[in-house]
Amino acid sequence: MSEANVALPSMRVSYEAGALDESSLAATWYEQLQLWFDEAVQAELVEPNAMVLATADADGVPSSRTVLCKGFDERGVVFFTNYTSAKSHDLKSTRVAAATFPWLGLQRQVNVRGTVEKVSSAETAEYWDVRPRGSQLGAWASPQSRVVASREALKSSLSGIERRFAEQEKVPVPPHWGGWRIRPESVEFWQGRPDRLHDRLRFRRSDATWTVERLAP
Repeated sequence: MSEANVALPSMRVSYEAGALDESSLAATWYEQLQLWFDEAVQAELVEPNAMVLATADADGVPSSRTVLCKGFDERGVVFFTNYTSAKSHDLKSTRVAAATFPWLGLQRQVNVRGTVEKVSSAETAEYWDVRPRGSQLGAWASPQSRVVASREALKSSLSGIERRFAEQEKVPVPPHWGGWRIRPESVEFWQGRPDRLHDRLRFRRSDATWTVERLAP
């Protein structure tokens, strides 16, 4: 057994970076998310918009992966992907998802859970226009989540796409690509505290109203 494995039971951090109470909470989940996101950016955390997206297929088999949040407002949290990817197949099948922002440097996390919907074509186009050209071409070239023969096969596909759009100033949005929005049913704000007595405040939606609840750690 490696030294790292032997040390695992004793690996522990005392969370003392902050606290979270009801009096300091913003009026809405998205305003609170904006406050914490801004603080994650100011703290220069690596990719503060990275979130772990959890889905399940029609048989309930779960999957998770890290994606980049590309927007949020009162409607929900948005990310973009290939609509033929494994995650999109899951979302089309179950229409639900969960996502976690793991802001470990601030001893915080935010957990979002809810139903999903595709964003409008206008929203997709707006985001597509600010993507680097290389990322646009890659979205055309990659059959996301499918088995490919080799790295060379991917590079060959990209070369073909580069030739296809070589004379076009703007690369169009692929018909198989776009955004998903998680429309929250609950949003939990987690702040690490000493002795495992972490602060957990959850916004939970009931019909058109939101309730704030404290959860035991």
